[in-house]
Amino acid sequence: QVQLVESGGGLVQAGGSLRLSCAASGSIFRINAMGWYRQAPGKQRELVAAMPSGGVTNYADSVKGRFTISRDNAKNTMYLLMNSLKPEDTAVYYCNADIRGYDFSTRAYWGQGTQVTVSS
Repeated sequence: QVQLVESGGGLVQAGGSLRLSCAASGSIFRINAMGWYRQAPGKQRELVAAMPSGGVTNYADSVKGRFTISRDNAKNTMYLLMNSLKPEDTAVYYCNADIRGYDFSTRAYWGQGTQVTVSS
């Protein structure tokens, strides 16, 4: 069993910063790609930032230059540093990871989501 647990969301004023964390636990052989998504009320879930296991990170145009994705493989943890936050960044943020278990099956997992609210 694998779990992803996000933390670090909250209420912040426009221009402020938050750092989200996503910790993976359980029967993990290897974590491949990881990424952050968000879903605002009435909108579809969208990719915010992605980090393949050995490739180049990529970001949504709306967050480029403001958000930074990183991961600590030793801790099976991923982070999203969000600077210069805007009201339009308000959403539930979800982490996603492509994980290979000890049974050598690979599947995608989602966290439960963490709310980020940016006030104007």
